Amino acid sequence: MSAPLHFGVFEILTPSNGVPTWRHPHGRAESYGDVSYWTDLARALDGAGFDFLFFADSYGYPLVNGTVPEEVLTHGILFPGYDPMLLVSAIAQAAPSLGIVVTSSTSLEQPFPTARRFATLDTFTGGRIGWNMVTGSTAQVTEGLFGITHYDHDTRYDVADDFVDLCRTLWEDAWDDDAIVFDREAGVLIDPDRVHEVAYRSEYFASHGLFKVPPGPQRTPMLFQAGASARGRDFGARNAEAMFIQGQNKEQAAKATRDIRARVEAAGRDPHSMKLLSGVTVTVAPTRAEAISKREELEELFSMDDAAVLFAGFTGIDLRSLDPSMRIEDIPRTDQGQTPLDRYRTVEGVDTVSDVLEAFRVQERGFIVTGNPRDVAEELVETAQYADIDGFMLEPTFGNTQAYTEFIELVVPELRRMGAWAEPDRSATLRERMGFAGPTPEFRPASRNTEVR
Repeated sequence: MSAPLHFGVFEILTPSNGVPTWRHPHGRAESYGDVSYWTDLARALDGAGFDFLFFADSYGYPLVNGTVPEEVLTHGILFPGYDPMLLVSAIAQAAPSLGIVVTSSTSLEQPFPTARRFATLDTFTGGRIGWNMVTGSTAQVTEGLFGITHYDHDTRYDVADDFVDLCRTLWEDAWDDDAIVFDREAGVLIDPDRVHEVAYRSEYFASHGLFKVPPGPQRTPMLFQAGASARGRDFGARNAEAMFIQGQNKEQAAKATRDIRARVEAAGRDPHSMKLLSGVTVTVAPTRAEAISKREELEELFSMDDAAVLFAGFTGIDLRSLDPSMRIEDIPRTDQGQTPLDRYRTVEGVDTVSDVLEAFRVQERGFIVTGNPRDVAEELVETAQYADIDGFMLEPTFGNTQAYTEFIELVVPELRRMGAWAEPDRSATLRERMGFAGPTPEFRPASRNTEVR
């Protein structure tokens, strides 16, 4: 018997999930702006027992040398797109026990309104909201859109540490559990002695006063993070309860998990108190031959030029402008985003610019698993055991919900047979669903910037 794994689904509110699959008959260009498309998907995931639906998000779009490549618009590369935060309440109503994880930036937002939004959503979802904490991406674009100048890469994480500290102060210190009295006879709604004024001042943020939003079931949304740079992983080890990795093979994933768990321990936490989840693209069919054929059809949709534009959007690096034979260690770093490049630095066989571009084209985010239902289930379980990861986040293939419905119909029964698919407690908060003992966070980093009265 295998230990149960956690499963989520990765999505973006765009016509395609990064690469231009909208042209395929199973694309979603005509439906991605339809709320019912997403609520139908959420119901299917909830019914099958998935733990959460995850929405990546960014204000930006690919920019190369200050210009938007025409492929961004003609091929729909991370463009156009909607705000997933505004979809959460609809999904929460449609899927009463599914977790919902939403991306929000610590570089482009402010702590107080961020805390207000997530505290509200924690109540509106019944304790099923999660925050994917990012420092930002597509920095060249957002500097223009927002009229700001970003800090350098590592300083953005210093800012993010303060940002999360202030949010947690508002969520966890401003209200006592029993502050709401609701005594009609005495005429007291809230006990003034149990709501506390917060005074927070740090190098980057300040807040002084009361927090109006009462605590929800989790108080603090479950905290997720992804980042392959050393500073990003230290930020995750300090602040996150779950981190995403993008291993292209199980050996690389195992190396990443060892590094992250060591950083978690160095932060004073149990190294296995961090839930580690890997992205995976599953192509499954009743026979392996059918699955391989479907995977080949999918890869034919991904051109080198489109991959290069997408990579430049994430990193600020136009691989097409570099010598294809340039060694990976010589590819210049940028402050925009290091994760997509860092994940290839330790992959065997990815040595040059040309190798990076080809690897990114066919394996944009994580593992590729292709085969019949039993083979897929066994590979997922074996990979999780080898790499010491706690679960997977499924990514779409051709764009619509087909990848998930096929996984539910074909792979989930095999995972159940192996003991790797757990029947969820549908009354649990997202944090409890993810294996934590209580509805609220089990740890809190020390902060010297807060005074609560």
